[in-house]
Amino acid sequence: MERLSAYQRSKIRRLSQPKELAPDEEGGELNIVPFLDIITNVMMFVLATITVTFTATIDSFPPRAGGSSARPPTTPTLGLTILVVPEGFSVKARGGNVAPGCDDVAPGLAVGKTGNEYDFAKLTACVQKLKASSPDFKDETSVTISGNPNIPYQTIISTIDAVRSVPDPSGKDLELFPDVSFGVAR
Repeated sequence: MERLSAYQRSKIRRLSQPKELAPDEEGGELNIVPFLDIITNVMMFVLATITVTFTATIDSFPPRAGGSSARPPTTPTLGLTILVVPEGFSVKARGGNVAPGCDDVAPGLAVGKTGNEYDFAKLTACVQKLKASSPDFKDETSVTISGNPNIPYQTIISTIDAVRSVPDPSGKDLELFPDVSFGVAR
């Protein structure tokens, strides 16, 4: 048997070593890790913004500047205004303050707080009673809501919800005052 030369042994040793592949020679496999990173980021963005998509909106009107130039109405109007103060709700209708209990005209809060919470159920009952007080008011749908600067946003939104509609015994909502305008507290 013939022995291998030093050159032949060296060549066999070099060829038998595992060869490191260059990144572009990796057997045609696609590296999808960067692609998965992009998909994950897109999914996170979609999930973060989808909550904004389902945010409810309430139609309302901004405060009006200046006096009204329109002619006064020929039929009596309720002219309902609700002022949200830290102690409760002050309700004004037909130019006068509504008394506590919503039965008469007198100074003071129409609906005070119950404990430390605003009583939205009593406010709904009060505006429902005011709307039913005369047949002239049954078609009236506008209300002006004002709040002191320190009133939380959620309280204003809950006030709007309390005066917009009331559940009917048939299961439908009965509209009270869906046209909400914001007033400026003076």
